[in-house]
Amino acid sequence: MPPRGISVAPDMSEHEHHHGSGHDMSSMAASATLHCLTGCAIGEIVGLIAATALGWGNGLSTAVAIALAFVFGYTLSATPLLRSGIPAKQALLLVLAADTVSIATMELVDNLVMWLVPGAMDARLMDLLFWVSMAVALVAAYVAAYPVNKHLLRQGRGHAITHHASGAAMDNKPLAYAITAFLLGGAVASLGTLL
Repeated sequence: MPPRGISVAPDMSEHEHHHGSGHDMSSMAASATLHCLTGCAIGEIVGLIAATALGWGNGLSTAVAIALAFVFGYTLSATPLLRSGIPAKQALLLVLAADTVSIATMELVDNLVMWLVPGAMDARLMDLLFWVSMAVALVAAYVAAYPVNKHLLRQGRGHAITHHASGAAMDNKPLAYAITAFLLGGAVASLGTLL
């Protein structure tokens, strides 16, 4: 539900609102999931890199990575709202309502995968296992969050809230490409240590 005093008037008809509009709904869900994944990935990567570099234990590194995933996820959503002239407090309320379920789903799955892959939580930055595990975890998080975002959009919730508040779609492809390149770069650098 949107925060009190904030109305969301979806562009969809009542029928489309409840039952989805096929390709458009799938496309919006994919975009919303990619948007959340971008923020989560930045937070996870920064958090795990910092934790690995500083030698923190697995519990602390997971907690820091999750916290940063929420911070970056909310920040990415709030930025277009602030640019469209929405006051900061209202923008924060909007992103909390729009992103929390999606980010929480991603973080649950992402961290579960990292904990379940043997050795992933103990891998160091120059270990190929670190980068491969991170990529697998992020893909799994996307797959898990996509139906969640699609369901939220059908109800006029999730990213429908921020989309209708700002009136602008978010283009996260450049960030997604950058994260993919960063993961591939890390994997290639770790391969260099094996030669």
